[in-house]
Amino acid sequence: MRKLIFAINTTLDGCVDHTKQFVDEEKLEYFTHLTREVDLQVFGRKTYQLMVPYWPEVLKNQSETKADIEFARAFDSTNKIVFSRSLATAEDRNTRIVRTNLRDEILKLKQEQGKNILVGGVDIPSQLMELGLVDEYRFVVGPTLAGAGRRLLEGVSLPETLQLKLVESKFFKSGCVALHYSKQ
Repeated sequence: MRKLIFAINTTLDGCVDHTKQFVDEEKLEYFTHLTREVDLQVFGRKTYQLMVPYWPEVLKNQSETKADIEFARAFDSTNKIVFSRSLATAEDRNTRIVRTNLRDEILKLKQEQGKNILVGGVDIPSQLMELGLVDEYRFVVGPTLAGAGRRLLEGVSLPETLQLKLVESKFFKSGCVALHYSKQ
């Protein structure tokens, strides 16, 4: 069975607002490697529209750093699903819009053949955590205190406390720490 992996950048105080954080070469390389380990990415509309058209444009123009271009290449090559009631069409050629039940669709996708599934953003992953469908968590914690902004797990009601197992940790020169946890 395929695993569902939730990955996100966060500050020390749990802020997941992308405007309150920095992205450097090491973070991009980390997420490039992670993206290459999956063959499907899942988003809600808001996160999808942050990623597309930005990363396809980076790939097309080739004007950013090597790390940006490598991430854009990995991002562009994976299939994507966007859960949305309002998005009419997808700009990305590898994207399918899904309007059916989140739980049922993810359970079906986890049973299919293929590599693991990566979910990003906040709203859809929060719902998936509440449903108990996330198998692994990848948090990249930056050495920043934001003091404001959307928080990780804000408004999430877990049916029970999740006990996670630390699988791996990686320290970046920037002071970021990548934490990889799995459900026990």
